Amino acid sequence: MLPDSELKDILIHAGLTDEAGWEAVAGYAASSHVPMSSALMEKGMVSDEQLGQLIATRVNVPFVVLSKLSIPEDAFRIVPENVARKQKAVAFARDADGVKVATANPANQAFFAFVAKKTGQRVHIYFATERDIETTLQVYKKVLQKTVDELLKEDIKKATATELEDPPVAKIVDALIDAAYQDKASDIHIEPEDKQTLIRFRIDGVLHDVLRVPKALHDRIITRIKVLSNLRTDEHLSAQDGKMQIALTEENLDIRVSIIPISGGEKGVLRLLSSRSRQYTLTDLGMNEQDLQKVTNAFNKSYGMILSTGPTGCGKTTSIYAITKILNTREKNITTIEDPVEYRIAGANQVQVNAKTNLTFANGLRSILRQDPNIIFVGEIRDNETAAIAVNAALTGHLVLSTLHTNDAATAIPRLTDMKIEPFLVASTVNIIIAQRLVRKICDICKTTRAVSQEELKKQIPGDAIKKHFADTLELTMYKGKGCKICHMTGYSGRVGIFEVLEVTKAIREKITERCDSDVIAQTAAAEGMSTMLDDGLEKVARGVTTMEEVVRVTKVESL
Repeated sequence: MLPDSELKDILIHAGLTDEAGWEAVAGYAASSHVPMSSALMEKGMVSDEQLGQLIATRVNVPFVVLSKLSIPEDAFRIVPENVARKQKAVAFARDADGVKVATANPANQAFFAFVAKKTGQRVHIYFATERDIETTLQVYKKVLQKTVDELLKEDIKKATATELEDPPVAKIVDALIDAAYQDKASDIHIEPEDKQTLIRFRIDGVLHDVLRVPKALHDRIITRIKVLSNLRTDEHLSAQDGKMQIALTEENLDIRVSIIPISGGEKGVLRLLSSRSRQYTLTDLGMNEQDLQKVTNAFNKSYGMILSTGPTGCGKTTSIYAITKILNTREKNITTIEDPVEYRIAGANQVQVNAKTNLTFANGLRSILRQDPNIIFVGEIRDNETAAIAVNAALTGHLVLSTLHTNDAATAIPRLTDMKIEPFLVASTVNIIIAQRLVRKICDICKTTRAVSQEELKKQIPGDAIKKHFADTLELTMYKGKGCKICHMTGYSGRVGIFEVLEVTKAIREKITERCDSDVIAQTAAAEGMSTMLDDGLEKVARGVTTMEEVVRVTKVESL
């Protein structure tokens, strides 16, 4: 990556920022302790691909986006995994003309000489961003899967001792966590069965069977996890919650641990809280420019409420974190109350809910208001008391961010009134409501096209939606993933959000104060240009980001 001074020159020359804009982002980068390139993307000034193209032009090297290529395995093997990770470089093609290598450091002549000597061929240098290279290097994990399995089997065979710190058990737990991290899993499930223990990873919201180990090892694995999480090893009949931190090559990984007794023994679930999740911007999460502008207008106000809504596991908190990062400057006092605190935000004061000390959302929020905050993040509005205090805070000059469990944006309004908040107060305080779902992205490695008729589409979504997004074309080209080992043969890799953003305008305020139901509010918002989650999902289907099946699955749309 180029020095910050050169990045500044490139961006100003490209018209993407000016001196004041650069200094504002530089201040954020310094206060948040993130590289300038990451800060630029987090603030939405430039995309990763756009920045890569600009840098490649500056250093006069061809630009390549590795994640859009289908890379042969034999090309990957040219550069050993440990070397590739250290040098931030990937060999992505090889033919009679030479070896094509993508790198984030085109000046690394010693590395290129190493590749040339190893292959006996000419090396063609391409520029790729660090983020793109890191994503692509996950392929190595797939290539080495057999090796990992063999290591686990070898450890299991050696697991004959009874001591807690027996290396095989420790290595099994470490290997599971590392494998889950490399697979970008959000959770590890360790489930006892009659004769064996099943280990599953939740990847892109779907559980995958990964490994089965002998039942004799189950208690030892659970005990090892308890020790790492500072939980009681002699307690087997009650639920326990804890946390631990594991030092990986890439980062210090925070893990939330839950152990519960079930009929076959104790089940363990490990939630992996990777820093990769907190690096997302709203654009990375899938928000379009129109909705992004609405959200930006809302959080640029010094008071009011921003609500993120949806069911459990739909990315609500991640979206709020993305907004909080943008607002996080030295001039502002940001205080949060969460259950639990999932990610550390540099410069923010984060309070953990603790039922044992009566530190509830409501009590914590009262205390926070005496801490002179500018911005308050309430992890979740769960009850009438918390809702009342949050609304009061928004009325008295604070910007309040929070999450709420509702099906869509419009139903957040009656949800608040059900919590005994007067409609005129809801109308006066709520700036914007973001509803979202997560859909799986089509795997870039095995993406292909297929022809779909209008009649087939009508079985899945309403006819007016088809007409709106696909006109009258009789046969449409849709995208799907064929399935490959990179995506676990699912055809999907990664997830992206589909959003609907309800801006509380004058017309919406009138409907709220008139106590109109959510359908009327939704119709009014749609008439003012609000895109529904279905609209946003279909737009992503048309662009080849996801599939129609995914959009229908998460929106539960009725075709008739």
